[in-house]
Amino acid sequence: MNGVHDMGGMHGFGPVEYQRDEPVFHEPWEGRVYALTRAMGAWGKWNIDASRHSRELIPPAEYLRMSYYEKWRAGLIRLLIEHGLVTQTELDSGKPASSSPKATPALSLERVAAFTARRTFSRDVPAPARFATGQRVRVRNLHPTGHTRLPRYARGKLGTVDRDHGVFVFPDTNAHFQGENPQRLYSVRFAARELWGEEASPRDAVYIDMWDDYLEPA
Repeated sequence: MNGVHDMGGMHGFGPVEYQRDEPVFHEPWEGRVYALTRAMGAWGKWNIDASRHSRELIPPAEYLRMSYYEKWRAGLIRLLIEHGLVTQTELDSGKPASSSPKATPALSLERVAAFTARRTFSRDVPAPARFATGQRVRVRNLHPTGHTRLPRYARGKLGTVDRDHGVFVFPDTNAHFQGENPQRLYSVRFAARELWGEEASPRDAVYIDMWDDYLEPA
């Protein structure tokens, strides 16, 4: 979807503020939000792409006001309500409804190590490559209303396939529970001037991971 979350290439937001030796979490509550998000994912009610999309649905003014983990918290709350794990009334009161059954946590202490181990979204399934390394391609000018990993600034632009990563889950369908639709994922090289115009350095380039459905022959 086209939203304020897709900020790549947009002007007016000032420089990126670099913090030397930045901690993983700036406040203890951020670590708790991260842990809650991972733990609640153990219920299997949603996937990583649906989780990302839940944050994309935050209203623009709120999105720009929030810090990184405030967005995670808002996205998690949306998922909890949508999938029936909690009600808005329970959230507002901080207490479970008197009629709600006591649930057994989906994630136990014994399962934490296995559950938090590195997950892979590559798939060992047949998916012939539509594009070859070195081939010129054009990014399709798509504007889906749902989740996509296709950045707005690259749509309609020309690039060159730099490498073939293999077959991976397609996030655009996975986010909406329409199937994993595994397909080839390529690293595509774009000249900076192709993306940003003549004011960009002729020596610079941007590499973007692109699924098959995002590309067409140039």
